[in-house]
Amino acid sequence: MEIKSRFDHFNINVTDLARSLDFYGKALGLKEVGRKEASDGSFVLVYLGDGQTPFRLELTWLRDHAATPYELGENESHLCMRVEGDYDAIREYHRSMGCVCFENRDMGLYFINDPDDYWIEILPLK
Repeated sequence: MEIKSRFDHFNINVTDLARSLDFYGKALGLKEVGRKEASDGSFVLVYLGDGQTPFRLELTWLRDHAATPYELGENESHLCMRVEGDYDAIREYHRSMGCVCFENRDMGLYFINDPDDYWIEILPLK
């Protein structure tokens, strides 16, 4: 059997939904494209989109985990975003936000980390 699939979304759990929405809007220009809230207030799912592709980033806020930071351990996974425009100016903007956590100039890339310490690779649009 040959299975055909396509990427739909990627999920991360966040401790402070408002802070994360602010970060993803300012740092990457992502906008809310959907939301689901539990009727008992136990969770909120917010889907962010880039306005160009159908791929979505799902932010999950859990009421029972809101006061405790997530322990990511050696979370060796990451999201990657390509950015339009002056790559060096965007890097400086991220640097001014205090979110650049790793740079590899030889490879032409850098990473930012979000408020919950998830890493996001930033590459130029090619």
